[in-house]
Amino acid sequence: MIKKVIQSIVNQMGSGSDLVLVHSILDQEQIRPLCLVTIQEKKMFQKSPHYRRARFKLEDVLLPGEDDKSTESLFPKGGHREPMQFTVTKSVNDRVDGNLSLPVEPANIEVNAAASASKEWSIKLEMNHIPVQEIQALSTKRKINMNHSFIQQLQKSGERLHMVYETIETSEDTTCKASSETGGGLKTWIYAKLCAKGTREKKQSITIPKGCTLAFRVIPLDITDGSWDLDYFTPQTKSLLVSDGFSTGKLGELEVEVRGTCQVLSKLSLDVSVILLKAIKAVMRDRNLFQELTQKMEAVLHETGSCELKTESPDLKNLLSILQYSSRQLLLQMAGAIAYVLDALDELTEDQLLLLLESLEEKIVPQQLKLVAAILEHNIEKKVNFRVDASLLSFSQEKEQELTIAMVEMSGVTLQKDGSVVCMEDAFPALAALCVSLYVLCVLNK
Repeated sequence: MIKKVIQSIVNQMGSGSDLVLVHSILDQEQIRPLCLVTIQEKKMFQKSPHYRRARFKLEDVLLPGEDDKSTESLFPKGGHREPMQFTVTKSVNDRVDGNLSLPVEPANIEVNAAASASKEWSIKLEMNHIPVQEIQALSTKRKINMNHSFIQQLQKSGERLHMVYETIETSEDTTCKASSETGGGLKTWIYAKLCAKGTREKKQSITIPKGCTLAFRVIPLDITDGSWDLDYFTPQTKSLLVSDGFSTGKLGELEVEVRGTCQVLSKLSLDVSVILLKAIKAVMRDRNLFQELTQKMEAVLHETGSCELKTESPDLKNLLSILQYSSRQLLLQMAGAIAYVLDALDELTEDQLLLLLESLEEKIVPQQLKLVAAILEHNIEKKVNFRVDASLLSFSQEKEQELTIAMVEMSGVTLQKDGSVVCMEDAFPALAALCVSLYVLCVLNK
């Protein structure tokens, strides 16, 4: 829930794409001005790049200065300079009711359904920052300690260090609430009367403490032989791969990204594909397993030495055992692909994950992939109304069609059975994440 709240706040602020969103309120103590992080390359399906906490501040990796002054004395209160304060409020209340009666001899079927959703919060925020000119001045006085264990590990891994210079924090304790309820009744009379009803209610709330960092900005550090500088103009990296003529535009770029990262998955044996698919399905159902697998793949990718892969989960044990005894090259390829898949799944809602699992059971994932790819062939960031081939929405059973439409619409796209499409302005990342997820499930479900 915290992820949705933070994303909504940033959207309302309109603060630009350079803001990095905090993953968890547990991270906020280590995301302050002057804290160090590494930033992962932003995937096409992510609205904000992901970060990895370094657990160190700039002061921790600097050699002492001639005046022995710490950065805390140079930047009082972590660099706060008359923070700008503002309030973000959101209140949404929706309710939809429906009723359908179908006389079918000798039966009469009546379907009633209702759905409601509400979200409410008002958050007082402040923006704290350290002027980059002051940080630049510090770089001429203090050098990096190249013997620091973290700096040495960083140089071996090739990762680039960034420093937090601006944060958006809460200025008071705030409770955010969200609730949704769906209910339905099915009454069927076939000689004898049967009655079945179902209701699903979901309530969530989270209290965000005062002083909690919700989002932040960073600036890269260039380190050479102890000297360091700020990199104001970091170029955006682009893949040098070509799309092999599959598609053009954003879909073509997405295919390049997916194939470049997940190519190893298409080369797996049937047995290994089954084991990996079982693990992916398990983490889609269980958030704790999801986090465990994510952490282990990150450990593989960022550790310079060997990484022991053990678990108590029977759903992950076989996969981790295979990875444990793979060559270093294959291990890194697999960990990179799995981490990429988990990042895509993490962008989907809980309900979308459940619908994906049901789609696997119904064996309709390949057709769903074709449908989503057809939507992405259009420039949906500019062209919000168009049509796709209506046959892509034709399934053997009506419930499969409704399941598919519901899953796609959760990514900000409205679909009609005749192929009409209406996209929200910011639908591309969510739809791209769904496309990646469908592609990988198709590859693994051989």
